Amino acid sequence: MSPEQISVVSPPSAVESPATDKALALRLRVTEIFYSLQGETSRVGLPTVFIRLTGCPLRCGYCDTEYAFSGGTIMTIAQVLEEAAKYRTRYVTVTGGEPLAQKQCLELLRELCNRGYSVSLETSGALNVSAVDPRVSKILDIKTPGSGEVEKNLWANLRSLSATDEIKFVICDAKDYAWARDLVHARRLAAICTVLFSPSSKQLSATELADWVLADQLPVRLQLQLHKQLWGERPGV
Repeated sequence: MSPEQISVVSPPSAVESPATDKALALRLRVTEIFYSLQGETSRVGLPTVFIRLTGCPLRCGYCDTEYAFSGGTIMTIAQVLEEAAKYRTRYVTVTGGEPLAQKQCLELLRELCNRGYSVSLETSGALNVSAVDPRVSKILDIKTPGSGEVEKNLWANLRSLSATDEIKFVICDAKDYAWARDLVHARRLAAICTVLFSPSSKQLSATELADWVLADQLPVRLQLQLHKQLWGERPGV
């Protein structure tokens, strides 16, 4: 990626319309909005605005954002956009919790795209993603048995993915790895989009996972959580 592609810019403003005005008044429960480096996915290292919405219907054993399950602040989409615009970057990630648990998230994603942002959505894979704006890069989790939520995977979501999206597995142990490896092959996931394997940080060595991926010549990308390496595990990073 060239320097021109990752330069920080002020995103263009959208021309307001009656429909847009109505969308801007919709309200969301927001846990936090912050500016940091993207720690995961193919956008790792890019300065990014993170919009973390409140609430999640899943309870994965390795979850590192339990503080987003409840609480938060009620904000209109207009207020969220105003906060995001304070930072000179075109990259925005909408995350959670599970952001799609709030139906207004779809309008937020659309309005962010309309304003020229390059938008990614981090979603658990348990909720339908077919209505997400096609300009959004969907980062879709597939829950492994070790997560405790494997039965929540909505397999129909795979039909809604394109080459600009990414599939993510958090691997807890050798059994998780074997399950995910076989799924990558059986469903030809690497032919759909980029596939990410990430070790559950408190359960599996990244080196061990890397060795397995290489031994099996698996067509996936190993990823670590850059933000945790830089600043540790805490909100707002």
